[in-house]
Amino acid sequence: MHKEEFEEARIILSHSERGEAMTPYVITNENVRMPALIYGTAWKESRTADLTEMALRAGFRGIDTACQPKHYHEAGVGEAIARLGAQGVERSELFVQTKFTPLSGHDPARIPYDPAAPIEEQVAQSFAVSQANLGSSYVDSLVLHSPLHPYPMLLRAWRAMEKLYRAGGTRQLGISNCYDPQLLVRLYSDADVKPAVVQNRFYAQSGYDRELRAWCRERGIIYQSFWSLTANPHLLESREFFALTQKYDKTEAQILYRFLNHCGIVPLIGSTSPEHLREDLEIFSFELSAEEIAALGRLLESESA
Repeated sequence: MHKEEFEEARIILSHSERGEAMTPYVITNENVRMPALIYGTAWKESRTADLTEMALRAGFRGIDTACQPKHYHEAGVGEAIARLGAQGVERSELFVQTKFTPLSGHDPARIPYDPAAPIEEQVAQSFAVSQANLGSSYVDSLVLHSPLHPYPMLLRAWRAMEKLYRAGGTRQLGISNCYDPQLLVRLYSDADVKPAVVQNRFYAQSGYDRELRAWCRERGIIYQSFWSLTANPHLLESREFFALTQKYDKTEAQILYRFLNHCGIVPLIGSTSPEHLREDLEIFSFELSAEEIAALGRLLESESA
């Protein structure tokens, strides 16, 4: 294991103009402030607006969604943003991330763009729907939900996203569900607007993306993780995690999220209870030692071997 892989990310504390403590953040390669924890809104359906509002009230300032009716209710996120806006929370205080989902990721009965249109038009139409759903002319991060094949089709979609970036529609670009380091290297080389974010499932089957994460770190690309808890019950049930919960009087989830932040990873969190949201935001109240971070890193290596 390379020691630098588990060095702590630079977490910056901040306050709103009203003096309220806000979620600590990291700085992307596009100089965008990204909260160190992001609220994930997948699979929340009709509860999306209420749960997103609850997360924002708890202190979250990052929201992840997608223009994919199959798994996301993007308009519900927009409703929650509007509710908080009416109570004085400025749009500029939030980090809003959405995605363009290729045709293969949609329910055929609920595709938010013309499936017969060229890929460039699909991207543009999807983004226009996102703007309407979110009640905003821009997003802070636009992510390609999954790679397209063959590669020239992926690059065409990326060029269309770059066009939105240049028009001020998004402050940065990213890609999700990309587990092939060589594909990411190729995209990075060909892209005029370089990826600022890679969002992947964090699980043993991919080796926890060790090689890919190291490559991203060298280029200032922020790695976002999803399914961090769901895919890793074996980690949460390990004696190493149990010992740390006892030492710090924290839950297994808090230990994992803190460890991920120490590794420079921004986890997506989909908690649906006020208690869990509060616990999630309390991870910044303690720090793991370098030895503990290294020990958990070795645990990841052993589980993915």
